[in-house]
Amino acid sequence: MTFIKQQAQRGFTLLELLVAIAIFGIIGVLATGGLSAILDQSAIANDALNRLNQVQRSVRFITNDLNQLHPRSVRDELGSGYELPVVADGQNVYLLRFSREGWRNPAGLPRSTQQRVQYRLEDKKLYREHWVVMDRSLGLEPVALELLDGVETIEFEFLDFDDVWQQQWPPVKPGGQTEYWPRAIRVTFELEGTGSIQRLIEVAG
Repeated sequence: MTFIKQQAQRGFTLLELLVAIAIFGIIGVLATGGLSAILDQSAIANDALNRLNQVQRSVRFITNDLNQLHPRSVRDELGSGYELPVVADGQNVYLLRFSREGWRNPAGLPRSTQQRVQYRLEDKKLYREHWVVMDRSLGLEPVALELLDGVETIEFEFLDFDDVWQQQWPPVKPGGQTEYWPRAIRVTFELEGTGSIQRLIEVAG
C-alpha cells in the first residue's frame, strides 16, 4: 500500500491581511488623488481653451465688420436727419455704430446686403447688434448677439487723416470741419484674468 504524505498548507495570518489591506488602501488614495488632480488640470485647460476661442471669435467678428465698412449714411430713428456711416458717441450708450457691406443672403430674402451694426458693453458683456433694415424706425429693436463676457473695458480709437488718434467719431475739429471716414480703427480690450488685447484694423477707401 502506498501512502501519500500531504504537506500542510499555510494560510495568511490576520496581521498579514491587515497590512495588505492597508497597502491597497494607500495605493487607492494615491491613485484617486492623482486622478482628481488630472481631472482638475483638464477642466482648467478646457476653460482656458474655451475662453481663448471666445476671445478669438469676438476679435474675428470685429475685424470682419470693420474690414467691410460702407460709406452709406442712414436716417436717424426719428426720420428727421441722417447718421454718418461711422459714429462713436462716447456716452456709454453704445461703443461704435457703423454701416457695413457683405451681409450674406444665401436664402435670397428681400433685403439689402448692407447692414447697420453697433457694439455695446453692458455688465461686462460685449454685444454685437444689428438691425434688419438700414434706415430703422424708433420702435425697431436690434438683433443682439453676446460675444464676450468678463470685459472690464473696451475702447475704439480712430486715426484721422492728420495722423491723430481720436476718442470719438466724427472728431470735433476747429472751424466745424468734419471727417466722415477714419484711416484706421484701433480696438483695445481689458479682460478679466487675461489682461490687455489690442487690434489695429486698416479701413479700406
